[in-house]
Amino acid sequence: MQKIKFTLFSLRALLLAALPFIMTAVVVCGLAYWLVDPAPPRVIDMSTGPANSAYARFAQLYAQELAKNKITLRLQTSEGSQENFDRIRSPDSQIEVGFVRSGSTDPDSAQEQGLISLGSLFYEPIWVFYHSRQELSNLSQFKGKRINLGAEGNGIGRIFRQILAANHLQEADVQIQRSPDQDAADALLRGDTDVLVLSAGSDSPLVQRLMQSSGIRLFDFVQAEAYTRRFPYLSQVTLARGMIDIGKDIPARDYHLISPTVTLVAHESLHPALIALLLQAAQKIHSRADWLSHRAEFPSDRYTEIPVSADAEKFYQHGIPVLQRYLPFWIANFIERMWFVIVALGALLLPLSKIIPPLYVWRIRSRVYRWYGQLRLVEQVMDELPASGRTQLLQQQLSRLDEIEDKVNRISIPLSYAEELYGLRSHIDFVRKRILSLMTEPPPV
Repeated sequence: MQKIKFTLFSLRALLLAALPFIMTAVVVCGLAYWLVDPAPPRVIDMSTGPANSAYARFAQLYAQELAKNKITLRLQTSEGSQENFDRIRSPDSQIEVGFVRSGSTDPDSAQEQGLISLGSLFYEPIWVFYHSRQELSNLSQFKGKRINLGAEGNGIGRIFRQILAANHLQEADVQIQRSPDQDAADALLRGDTDVLVLSAGSDSPLVQRLMQSSGIRLFDFVQAEAYTRRFPYLSQVTLARGMIDIGKDIPARDYHLISPTVTLVAHESLHPALIALLLQAAQKIHSRADWLSHRAEFPSDRYTEIPVSADAEKFYQHGIPVLQRYLPFWIANFIERMWFVIVALGALLLPLSKIIPPLYVWRIRSRVYRWYGQLRLVEQVMDELPASGRTQLLQQQLSRLDEIEDKVNRISIPLSYAEELYGLRSHIDFVRKRILSLMTEPPPV
């Protein structure tokens, strides 16, 4: 151990020499961590949709994906798209993100209220089921009918009123009902309502139930192309023949549908790192093909009325952030937030680090040089010896010199600096010889 002690450099001296710079870096990084760009919150509030709805099911999947990165997604049920939109834009609400159907929002007011889009997620066609002995080809034929638009807050009412207006119908020309979709479907099957309008994904059990119910027809939007030209938030999709049940040939022909898309809408205060995390979850959940969309068609920065945020656009153009591909989310986020601080510190500390080697050398040599001060005090006493008590003073300095030598012999110093240590020892021996010489000389007269 003694050999190692005298051959290795002094780690303690190196740390003490670098300590001011280490402390500076720690303080600057600490301040930057809290002040430059706050860390993402670990809790997000999301408005979903009615219990057991597609929105609610998707929200659960999002919660599971975010939980993998220790982010809690607090879910709040709602009546649907319109209520989600109102919650996100409300200054009194804690909701930061939710599912909003295109066509149920006012893009201008949404921007003014600080709302952003993270992209569209899936088609949610407008399904119009009705009772009739003969097939209807124009919505104007629904004049005087009892039309159920689902519960208030689901957002479909605003869209369907625009569609009625395009067919020269006013709200007074029909009898609007607002029952929840499940209750409305039961009413349609009983004959208590004539038309059921709902917007739902292709996997909706309610849609599949009505498609297979006798006496119920699905309206074919043969003018789908015209609708999409008139209302840009709508897309034309096709329900292919046999898509629901190939064996039973349901439906028995292709149906043209018009479809808004469901958009992931957030408040602009949502942390950018969480935007990327939500879109990664969306990519896993919505990229699969279904009845109406192709594989990897969603999520998309198209089909959205509210402008897509710059952070979301970056995700669509470049994919998952580079660091998050190889590092856990929180470590990658820390580096992304602090990289400019790290670069700035490097630029600052690189020239300052040139001071560390001289400081290290000074600290090593100071272990030797400090004893030269004690040695000079002994020599000063020798140079000022009085005529009386001379021998006693010399004996005291000799004892003092022995104490200095004993302490010097305990000094731990790297081998590369041993020359200074051995030089000190030879100088102590030189002063001792001088004292002994003076003790043998006769006192001056």
